Amino acid sequence: MQRATFTSMDVSTKDEWMVIGAETAKNQPRVAEGILEMLRSLRHIEDGFVTDQLTHALQTATMAERAGADDEVVVAALCHDIGKAISVPNHPAIAAAILKPYVRPEVHFMIEAHQDFQGRHYYGHFGMNPDARNKYEGHPAYELAAKFADEWDQKAFDPNYDTLPLEHFESRVREVFAKPKFVAAD
Repeated sequence: MQRATFTSMDVSTKDEWMVIGAETAKNQPRVAEGILEMLRSLRHIEDGFVTDQLTHALQTATMAERAGADDEVVVAALCHDIGKAISVPNHPAIAAAILKPYVRPEVHFMIEAHQDFQGRHYYGHFGMNPDARNKYEGHPAYELAAKFADEWDQKAFDPNYDTLPLEHFESRVREVFAKPKFVAAD
């Protein structure tokens, strides 16, 4: 394996960046493996729910698949709470940031805003505005985010649901995370 030799980016060369780019592309499969490991770690997080967070993620993805959602939506449904492995309060932003280079913008929005959309079903219990989703009215992905929250995410806490296992989704996770659609920051 070739390596760059610079110790500061301001003295790097194009040739060194070509090496880095090639190595990064060659090692892209590690992204999906990291995602799968993060998903597996959710089995240890319950936080008072009747199911662990991996089961919740699997149920959400299972419901999306059974409703005919495409692969990006199904994988995003599976990964929507992956940020809880790091930070529960910031989990939508974390999950959305992880997914952003790999899914189309409306799927990214669906995950980024999912907590406010799901809030219709529980925000009132915390004295928060259950209509927080209204601030997104007019967004091109509003209906997708509402469908995600109302039909799949908020219903995915049933220990008796016929939930598909993680192995069922692994090939799709690998496919979606195989190649970023873009890498530049906004």
